[in-house]
Amino acid sequence: MNVRRREFLANGMAAALMPATAAGSGRLTWCGLLHIGQNMWSDIPVREWLSYPTKEELANVCGADHVRCDESVWSAVTEHMAATGMNIIIIDLAEAMYYPSHPELAVKGTWSVEKMRGELSRLRGLGLEPIPKLNFSTAHDLWLGEYERMVSTETYYKVCGDLIRDVYEIFDHPRFFHFGWDEESAGAQSQYSYSVVRQDELWWHDLLFFIRTIQGLGMRPWMWGDCYKSEEKCQEFIRRVPKDVVISHWYYDDMFENLKPKTERHLDWFRRLGEAGYDQLPTATNFVNDGNISGIVKFCKRTIPASSLKGFIMAPWWPTHERYRKRLLKAFDLTADARSRYA
Repeated sequence: MNVRRREFLANGMAAALMPATAAGSGRLTWCGLLHIGQNMWSDIPVREWLSYPTKEELANVCGADHVRCDESVWSAVTEHMAATGMNIIIIDLAEAMYYPSHPELAVKGTWSVEKMRGELSRLRGLGLEPIPKLNFSTAHDLWLGEYERMVSTETYYKVCGDLIRDVYEIFDHPRFFHFGWDEESAGAQSQYSYSVVRQDELWWHDLLFFIRTIQGLGMRPWMWGDCYKSEEKCQEFIRRVPKDVVISHWYYDDMFENLKPKTERHLDWFRRLGEAGYDQLPTATNFVNDGNISGIVKFCKRTIPASSLKGFIMAPWWPTHERYRKRLLKAFDLTADARSRYA
């Protein structure tokens, strides 16, 4: 990578995620989310799941005793991300990285600390800023092993704090830490053999625990934003979630007009988060359809206040397997097209 491109990307990343009070560059950050770890859904085989049509594909959302990242696909897709103008990669780690404080979480093929650090260096050389992601939602924490059944206990808080500190050190003190926190509901876990849903003040206690732990290390917390189910919850979210938290709300359809009230409320949450002063990076996907990313960019550019809109995330949600290589590559072609047309 030439020096001029590296400086351009670095300056763009620094400006795009400034606090809203200091914003003004007009640059947007373009993020791609990619999986190394995959143990984030069901602990048992599932009957059906979204767009997966076969038994073999359904296994993607079930736990396994080994890492399921195809490294040749990982390398090709990350190189393509950089070539198409992405400048941040959010890495879903889960069971796929060795945590020195808790080696018991490793599975067959877990990446060593040395291997991960080497990969982070390669990604930075491509112009991609690596941001770690560990999802602590109870709907996506199968990777926590026995500790997923200790939620909200002193042991749980200690282990989660240990893991965040491990990641902080291995990633060389990243600016951001994405802690997930989406879909914690009974419906999202209806096919699991074991499900947990925190509610009311316990949910808030644990949310603020993660935010404070991440902030305490000097990182900005980053979370999904799907906490809009009622007007009461919207108001409470805005009142209690610190404004330093980066929010990535998502919408995965390609319809933006003539919508049902529930969907309108879903989309309006982008506007409300912006008006409340949160830095936002809305999330799109090509898991459902190819038109979503263009629609999201166009919609959010006209809906979210410029001081709040810091960029976008493309989250393909396809596993990093050879079977999905073309779909993963296409995700970032679609993102580049949307950027050229609407941003």
